[in-house]
Amino acid sequence: MRTFALFAIVILMSTAVIETAAQTLPSPQAVTDPKQIASKPNAQVEPRSLTIEKLYMTRQVGRPTWSPDGKSIAFISNMSGRNNIWMVSADGGWPTQLTVSDQRQSSVAWSPDGKWIAYQSDYDGDEQWDIFIVSPKTGKVVNLTGTREIAEMDPTWSPDGRYLAYLVKPKTSAAYEIDIYDMVMREVKHVTTNTPQDKRNSNPIWSKDGKYIVYTQEQAKGTDSNIFIADVATGKSSLLTPHEGEQLYLANDIDPRPIPDGGRVLITSNAANGYDNIGLLDFSDKGASVTGVLHPGAVKWRTKDKWEIRGSEFSPDGKHLTFSANVDGNEDIYLHDLATGKSTALPIPKGVNEPAGGHSAFTKDGSRLLYYHNGPTAPGDLWVYTMATGKSHQITHSLVAGVRSEDMVEPYLVHYPSRDGKWTISAFLYVPFNMARNGQNAAIVYIHGGPTSQTMNSFNRFIQYAANQGYMVLAPNYRGSTGYGKEFQQANLFDMGGGDLHDVLAGVDWIKQTGHLDPKKIAVMGGSYGGYLSMMSVTKAPDVWAAGVPIVPFVNWFTEIENEDPVLQQSDLATMGDIVKNRALYEERSPINFIDEIKAPLLLLAGGHDPRCPKSETQQVVDAIKKRGGTVDYKIYENEGHGFARVENQIDAYKRVADFLLAHVPPADCSCSLNE
Repeated sequence: MRTFALFAIVILMSTAVIETAAQTLPSPQAVTDPKQIASKPNAQVEPRSLTIEKLYMTRQVGRPTWSPDGKSIAFISNMSGRNNIWMVSADGGWPTQLTVSDQRQSSVAWSPDGKWIAYQSDYDGDEQWDIFIVSPKTGKVVNLTGTREIAEMDPTWSPDGRYLAYLVKPKTSAAYEIDIYDMVMREVKHVTTNTPQDKRNSNPIWSKDGKYIVYTQEQAKGTDSNIFIADVATGKSSLLTPHEGEQLYLANDIDPRPIPDGGRVLITSNAANGYDNIGLLDFSDKGASVTGVLHPGAVKWRTKDKWEIRGSEFSPDGKHLTFSANVDGNEDIYLHDLATGKSTALPIPKGVNEPAGGHSAFTKDGSRLLYYHNGPTAPGDLWVYTMATGKSHQITHSLVAGVRSEDMVEPYLVHYPSRDGKWTISAFLYVPFNMARNGQNAAIVYIHGGPTSQTMNSFNRFIQYAANQGYMVLAPNYRGSTGYGKEFQQANLFDMGGGDLHDVLAGVDWIKQTGHLDPKKIAVMGGSYGGYLSMMSVTKAPDVWAAGVPIVPFVNWFTEIENEDPVLQQSDLATMGDIVKNRALYEERSPINFIDEIKAPLLLLAGGHDPRCPKSETQQVVDAIKKRGGTVDYKIYENEGHGFARVENQIDAYKRVADFLLAHVPPADCSCSLNE
């Protein structure tokens, strides 16, 4: 509904080599028998040593961008307590802060001439972004757009550095358009116009000669999309992916090599087998007309796997391309040789790995590749992989003193059957060190948002805090999650809060069988759509829960659609159906209508400027529970949006959650009282 240790480490691992189209990524081992879940002994770990303050002072690293000469990297980080721009040498070292702002910044892109770094910034989380540029030498900042009622985002430089392409959405519109800003003439040109309100354009990609922009256009329901190519000079767009039925096509990059009469696009699509795979799509000014001027060829698939394969980009010389493979929540990066068809997994740390660097993870000469590495026991950091040596070195260091990876819990990958028997549900289960199998322990079910998202095997500050406190934590990937194919992702369409809720409840059934838990000491929490499912949980299965923590939730489909951003209005109507014809479904799936069923105490958190799940959704719950004399606490952060960006607010919010859970769902050996 609504998203890195103190020394450079060289990782040496054997690489996997995979042939094109015959690719079969190995499935990881998952635990299916709850009795096989066991707590690992660890005499060195200190229980309750990981405080909220420590964990939320670990740094967060956002999208980076290479300098044109490959000597520096600019990136987003909250090291100052705000998401500002920092710079660091490509060899590593101490980073320096480039921008100083109370507002969050993101989507950095270094200009080809090196003079400017473009980025976007909003106001107190309201998502009404403006495009800014900052000089990496002087720190001078210029607001290029300055439109409070229009959001501009995702700035992308043309190859000659004269133009910036970006997305545009007026506050009252649901459609994203693409504009180009001329840095010389200070003029704006429209690439797309009059896009229907149930569609949105995204991810503008320049051809290397600057003549074309390839982009993706997605329908509001999220089940169908197309790739277009626009002639920058004429403004005419040509459809490159004509198809029947609902299929997803996403453009990733344009081949840098000249191709007679046309070009080639790296794409990600589920059209081959219902799972995201990568292919090469040719276009030409020759051949049968579809729309516009340029004409598509057939897709030449480079992978045909049944996991989530995502294309990244071509190497600068066009001889290789990169992609990432998400296999049940772990992600590896592959280098694909276009001549031989072989794909080789880069010898980098296991975990969640993705090419990084804005619109190019490669340096201009192709010698190095920038990537994110994230894992369950350390925050995400930037690493650089050197092609010639096959070795990596770490650039940023997000752990702070007093927080050790060895104190963190690595989760079990578990599979359990859905209640209706239609699906196998994948989840990560965090079991605290030294937890006794005595039926006295507490647990938290942690529900991800989206719902088209996925819990990955990555670092989660609050989950690690909870495990260190003595809570078992289950993070399920319920139906509707990404990562498991088209059919699974679409299984909750027109059934929001139905089958997906029962997938969560099936997870509760499963963890109870481990023998560790007191069935009366299980809490539920989640953010965004996870906050909605948390509210559905405590209203539809009130006897299961000892406490609930919905964060930036929505609770009433009618008021949510009335008050949310128009983009999400279109999405909700597309995924729940006609609001008049399906009124009974909307009523039945709105937890605000079942507040009287709640038995568990609740803590709700919201953002005052949230355009996705407005604070009025939280206020409805608080007012209704107080009216009936129930137990509820809440906090609205007036200077935040959909989630909390300011470090002091993160600490305050999750200290509230921690104290609330310790009071109402104490771990087995906690000296807390239920009456605190």
